[in-house]
Amino acid sequence: MAEDPSDIAGLPAELGIDDDLARADASLRIRLEKRRYGKPVTIVEGFDDVDLAALASELKRALGTGGTVDEDSIELQGDHADRVPALLRERGFTVDG
Repeated sequence: MAEDPSDIAGLPAELGIDDDLARADASLRIRLEKRRYGKPVTIVEGFDDVDLAALASELKRALGTGGTVDEDSIELQGDHADRVPALLRERGFTVDG
């Protein structure tokens, strides 16, 4: 039986362990940018193999804000740098700083 090279843990894919391991291995960075008219935008980057659209939706709902997915990062409207790390850690991610 050939092993699937995308299988990180070596366990059956049905267990979903690979998703958890990918989240734990990714070290995310959170930064703040000023955009048009001085409005702040919180940017979360450093994702590997994560459904960014679904995660962005969860974060936007939890924070009560708008946002978007831009290539390999999530942009949230407003300054949420104090709340986002805790929300990401609750979902199994490692956050720098």
